[in-house]
Amino acid sequence: MRQTLREEETRGLVEALGSECAFVKTVHIRNPSPSHLFSSGILDNIRQELEQSRCELFVVDGNLTPIQQRNLERYLSCKVIDRTGLILEIFGLRARTKAGRLQVETARLAYERSRLVRTWTHLERQRGGRGFIAGPGETQIESDRRMIDGALLRLKKQLSEVERTRNVQRSDRKSRDLPVIALVGYTNAGKSTLFNALSSANVFAKDMPFATLDPTIRAIELDSNHKAAFVDTVGFITDLPTSLIESFKGTLEEAVEADIILHVHDASSPDVYQQSEDVIEILDSLEKMVGTTLPPILDVWNKIDRLDEAERESLEARGEDPLTGRERVFISATTGKGLEELKSSIKTIIYRHTQSYVIRFDTNSGKVRSWLYRNTEVFDIEDDADSMQTTATVRLDARAFGQLNSRFSDVVISKA
Repeated sequence: MRQTLREEETRGLVEALGSECAFVKTVHIRNPSPSHLFSSGILDNIRQELEQSRCELFVVDGNLTPIQQRNLERYLSCKVIDRTGLILEIFGLRARTKAGRLQVETARLAYERSRLVRTWTHLERQRGGRGFIAGPGETQIESDRRMIDGALLRLKKQLSEVERTRNVQRSDRKSRDLPVIALVGYTNAGKSTLFNALSSANVFAKDMPFATLDPTIRAIELDSNHKAAFVDTVGFITDLPTSLIESFKGTLEEAVEADIILHVHDASSPDVYQQSEDVIEILDSLEKMVGTTLPPILDVWNKIDRLDEAERESLEARGEDPLTGRERVFISATTGKGLEELKSSIKTIIYRHTQSYVIRFDTNSGKVRSWLYRNTEVFDIEDDADSMQTTATVRLDARAFGQLNSRFSDVVISKA
C-alpha cells in the first residue's frame, strides 16, 4: 500500500512541475551502484522505456550523488534529476514573493554547488609565474564553486534583510495583542482551502503538491469580539530535504512563533497516519533548529466530506489522535462542516490563560468602553444612571490586564 501511495505522490510531483508523467516504476535495488545507482540490466530496461515514451526527463525519487546523476544522463541520453532537484523546480515555479524567490534561489544554489563534479579538467589553466614550479591553475569547477559561494553570500544578506522586516511585522502583531494561528500539514491536505474558508481570502488552492509556497497572512474573526492573524505555510512532504528546511527556516518560523498551530490532516488519505508522522518529524527538526518550544497544536482532520457515513462515525468515535493523544476536530473546508467547532476549539486554546474580571469605570469614559470591546471578551455590561458608573464583566489575559491597568489608572478591577 505504502509503495503505491509513494508512486502516486511521485506522479503528482512530476505533474506539479507541468510535465506529463509517462510512467512510474518502483525498482528494488539490493546493491546500489556507486557510479549509476542502478544495475546494467535495470538501466537497459529504463532506457528502453524512456525511448519508447519519448521522455526528455527522468526523475529518480531518491537522492543521487553528483557522479550518479552525470553518468545516468550520459547513459540515458536525457535530463536526470533526483527528488531534491524535482522539489526545487516546483518551488521555483510556485514562489511569488521576494522572500520566496530568495529562499528558492538560495536552496537551488546550495544544491547545485554539491552537484559540481570534475568534468572540466581539460579546461585547467596554467598558473603564471617567474620561474616557480608551474602546475595546474584554477580549474573550471573551482571557478564555478567560487562564483556560487559569492552568489550565496549575497542572497543570504538579502534574506537577512527580509527576515528583519518579517520580525518587525511579527512584533507589530504581538504589540496589537493579535493571536497568531499557523497552518501546517502534509502537502495537499487542504490548508489553503481552509485558509480561504476562514479568512474569505483568495489564496491559490488546488489538488496538487505545493500549491502554496509563500506564507500568506490574513486577519480572521473567531467571533464578534475576537480576531486573529491566520498564517498559511508551505506544505510538508516525506523526505523533505534538510537543505530546504534550512532555506525556508524564516518562513517556517511563522509556525513556531505562532500562538497555536493547526496541523491539518487529509482524513480521506489512506496514508494519513504516515503523513502525520512526517509532519511531526519536520516540526521537531524545526523546533531544534530555531531553538524555540513549539506552541500548542490542534489536530484538524479535513476532507471528511469524502468519507462515507460509516467511515466518519468510526473516525470520530476514536476521539483523540492516536499518534499524539491530542484533541482533534473533524471538518470539511469545502462544505464548511465543523468550522464553528474549530473556531471554538481555537479560542479555548488561545484564551486558556485568561481570567474573568469585573471592571468599574465612569459611564462617560467612552475610551475605556471602546478599549474593552476591542481587546477583551465582554460578557456583560451595565450602566447605572444614578451613580454614573458602568460595570462590565470581561475576560482578560495577563497582557491585556497589564495594558488596562497602565492605560486607565482610574478603573476598578476585581476578579469575577
